[in-house]
Amino acid sequence: MRIGVFVCRCGTNIANTVDTEAVANKALEYPDVTHATDYMYTCSEPGQQEIQQAIKEHALQGIVVAACSPRMHEATFRRAVEKAGLNRYMFEQANIREHCSWISSDIEANTRKAMDLVRMSVEKLRFNQPLFSSYVPINKRVLVIGGGVAGIQAALDCAEGGLDVVMVERESTIGGKMAKLDKTFPTIDCSSCILGPKMVDVAQNDNIHLYAYSEIDSVSGYIGNFKVGIRKKATYVDWDACTGCGLCTEKCPAKKCYDRFNEGLGTTTAINIPFPQAIPKKACIDADYCRYFTKGKCKVCQKLCPTSAIRFEMEDEIVTEEVGAIVVATGYDLFDDSVYGEYGGGHYPDVISAMQYERLLSAAGPTGGHIRRPSDGKAPKDIVWLSCIGSRDASVGRPYCSGICCMYIAKQATMTRDHLPDCNCYVSYMDIRAPGKNYDEFVRRAQEEYGVQYFRGRVGKIYPKGDRLIVQGADTLLGIQIEIEADLVVLATGIEPSDGARGLAEKLRISYDDYGFYMESHPKLRPVETNTAGVYLSGVCQGPKDIPASVGQGSAAAAKVQALFSRDTIETDPQVANVKEIACIGCGKCIDVCPFGAIQWKTLRDGSQKAQVLETVCQGCGLCNATCPPKAIQLQHCTDDQILAEVNALCG
Repeated sequence: MRIGVFVCRCGTNIANTVDTEAVANKALEYPDVTHATDYMYTCSEPGQQEIQQAIKEHALQGIVVAACSPRMHEATFRRAVEKAGLNRYMFEQANIREHCSWISSDIEANTRKAMDLVRMSVEKLRFNQPLFSSYVPINKRVLVIGGGVAGIQAALDCAEGGLDVVMVERESTIGGKMAKLDKTFPTIDCSSCILGPKMVDVAQNDNIHLYAYSEIDSVSGYIGNFKVGIRKKATYVDWDACTGCGLCTEKCPAKKCYDRFNEGLGTTTAINIPFPQAIPKKACIDADYCRYFTKGKCKVCQKLCPTSAIRFEMEDEIVTEEVGAIVVATGYDLFDDSVYGEYGGGHYPDVISAMQYERLLSAAGPTGGHIRRPSDGKAPKDIVWLSCIGSRDASVGRPYCSGICCMYIAKQATMTRDHLPDCNCYVSYMDIRAPGKNYDEFVRRAQEEYGVQYFRGRVGKIYPKGDRLIVQGADTLLGIQIEIEADLVVLATGIEPSDGARGLAEKLRISYDDYGFYMESHPKLRPVETNTAGVYLSGVCQGPKDIPASVGQGSAAAAKVQALFSRDTIETDPQVANVKEIACIGCGKCIDVCPFGAIQWKTLRDGSQKAQVLETVCQGCGLCNATCPPKAIQLQHCTDDQILAEVNALCG
């Protein structure tokens, strides 16, 4: 075998702390290495041409590039060697930047380690075999999970590109958290005026099929060919017959049901439509409150319905949809403020969450847009906002910043001063984080033009005094203790992943971080892709972000889907597990450990069962290889022989 070694200087990134020329010269001593050199920027076009020219001049059969992380440029170099006539898998990349030059300033030690890494790559390459991809057809339909603003944007962009879209929303209406907002920062636009037309577009677009009040039950298959089981939860109303007239909601005798849309500030009926602009505008029965389900009698709604749409016998239904790509836009939930017992959230009626305050501000809310204290309905004279409730606090397991709280506090305080000009607004903050366009100016305007009083420091305790609340805290800038008498306290709760996010991740076989946010494939280069090909992320499910960022990511995910569907077939990655049937003992351990469901049973003519790898599903993680007792499964391009060759090169 004839091997070529190319050591990248990477400007001064590597050459400052690694003697690249010495590494290249040392490589000439390794078995089968017939050409070695160092180059300034190997990933550049001239650098790739240098590799291609060397392959032809020296009849090279394999290439090793010592440079940066394979995650950065492995695909680049594989394309380069393929253009020169080599199989793309006759290439290895040694990471001497992150593993050598970036971790130490000891040139001698770094150079020795770089030499070892190059030798390991050379030894592995000697055992490499050409691998070839296969091609599978693509089902050009896309599933969007979640009907918030990010999911809506992704669905509309895909639909406008001519794709068939299946949208699944677990609530009875799309719109997500944005539908509950009164205004949006920093422009103070009407949230419904922005979101409403997009919701209507979803309903009227012939390319979008909406499953509201539904959840994902199962996911199988692979990129280009997913099979998804969707559980349509029982609404007890035939939505094909329901016209959304609202007669049932008016006459329902169960009128003191918890109103989820208004965050519990008001009550609703057991059969209801969440809000006037709901899409689809269809009634839904809450079985936990309906008198028929709790007491066995009533059926007033069924008697009055002009279209006979009430179906008390309805049950959950599973439907199956086949799609080629999945966009996950499951949004977020808000932190449970009752964890902070010292603030009285959930205990004192006049200590409310920021989302509850948002519903008070909304003209469609329980008070018609008038700011009233929940305890007695009076207009407050003094309101205090507490920031970072469930954010930047490791003691409650939320050390990250939620990114939006500083801004929506400024928005709510500004709007409060418009509603109640004589109201005193106070904000307790840790640090003001307003990095978006016109965000800092917006916060300054709240302080300077609207007179919102900010003090830096944590509030220690809130307790009642008569019909008011005493807010005790500290101003760390002035170095004094403060005490404010307030009529209303608003807790600016932070963002956390939506309920059920982890379970859905397991069904989709995608990764999530310690807090439950879905992990992108690469934080900079592949921010909307996941470790499972064909599954893309959109919105806050990937991490805290505001509305513009969520919309942008929704469009980005749609663009990725369009790029995937721009061809009729998809090339599979041959770096997958392979079973030697003669060695397989049929124990099934590989099936149990595979996180992607890529291994199944295969029945032979004699009736025996052997493991079989679905190449299109396998992600090449290697768990099956490590688990198999007789070593009947080998991961192509990372076989036991190749790994042992690297170990022997390092230790020999």
